Amino acid sequence: MKSVEDLGDLRGKRVVIRCDFNVPLDGDKITDDGRIKAALPTLTQLHEAGARTTVLAHLGRPKGAVDPKYSLAPVAKRLGELMNLDVKLAEDVVGPSATKTSESLADGEIALVENVRFEKGETSKDEAERTELAKKYASFGEYYVSNGFGVVHRKQASVYDVAKLLPCAAGSLVAKEVEVLEGLTADPKRPFVVVLGGAKVADKLAVIDNLLKVADTLVVGGGMLFTFLKAQGLEVGKSLVDDESIEACKKYLEAAKASGKQILLPTDVRVASDVDFDAHTVGQVDVVSVDAIPADKMGLDIGPETEKAYAEAIKGAKSVFWNGPMGVFEIKGLELGTKAVAQALTEVDGLSVVGGGDSASAVRALGFADDQFGHISTGGGASLELMEGKELPGIAVLKENN
Repeated sequence: MKSVEDLGDLRGKRVVIRCDFNVPLDGDKITDDGRIKAALPTLTQLHEAGARTTVLAHLGRPKGAVDPKYSLAPVAKRLGELMNLDVKLAEDVVGPSATKTSESLADGEIALVENVRFEKGETSKDEAERTELAKKYASFGEYYVSNGFGVVHRKQASVYDVAKLLPCAAGSLVAKEVEVLEGLTADPKRPFVVVLGGAKVADKLAVIDNLLKVADTLVVGGGMLFTFLKAQGLEVGKSLVDDESIEACKKYLEAAKASGKQILLPTDVRVASDVDFDAHTVGQVDVVSVDAIPADKMGLDIGPETEKAYAEAIKGAKSVFWNGPMGVFEIKGLELGTKAVAQALTEVDGLSVVGGGDSASAVRALGFADDQFGHISTGGGASLELMEGKELPGIAVLKENN
């Protein structure tokens, strides 16, 4: 993939850049600006090079229609504060306001057009429809820079199709993500430990399949752990179980044993019978052994004994990849397993990688700083698909059009 430097002298040149500004909001207040901060190095590079930069980005899932609650106005404001610049925001995506805003940029100035997902063609399965929209994006610039890693696994107009129409390059964020994650699957320093959590095993089957070939140890937490326990013949009460994945879990346990790999499962868990996921409240939380989960209770986090075992395995690694919280970390009293794993990652004598999505949100919500980890991915789905060994459309197109 070409870099921004490879595009040559950009002073006075018009550049279109795709960023991932899909940040969590409370009303119009951004609660985690990590994705905006992650885009700053490339945006600053373009600003200092004197490029006239038009930013494409999305927020939420407005499904191809204008929805004010998904406006990029809070993002434009926060980006301006972080860069100490006046960042303009067009009132539309590819209409008169976007065209005028983009064309009026002076050297070094930056503008956003509105949420690209306000346009139906952005996420269309119809290539002709996407291409038509991509041509309008391409009219904003002479070069295209891909800097939104969180969307490179999607074949979308602002990610894939526009890269076919302009000379293109990878921004530093995308280049770094690919370098780190491909390095982990190709030639990791060992021991290589993979920590997987989250709710459903089905979402992680392909990544487990691929990583069992390269990882030395697979550490399992989150809602998915109960499907593994069920696969071992244990009763799990009212805990979340993915019945269709039980057989797959049995096969993974057998395959790991046969190949000398280790799949670490909890020995104790935190359980409760009264939990409200929407209100983020829970009644009495008890710690029980995994072979003594009460029939009327739900497993909601790994237990203290497991925390110690998992931390020991992680701290003994030279490379760690973590995707998915260990429990319902948003609820007080059920964040302890996730916090223990995050703490252990900060103590790794080697490369620690937090695989985006809920894991990235969790470490920040629990008070950890980004620089305590080797790398925090900005894309949960994209990082998992890369670790699965899949070809990502938004990366493939940059390599093809080099």
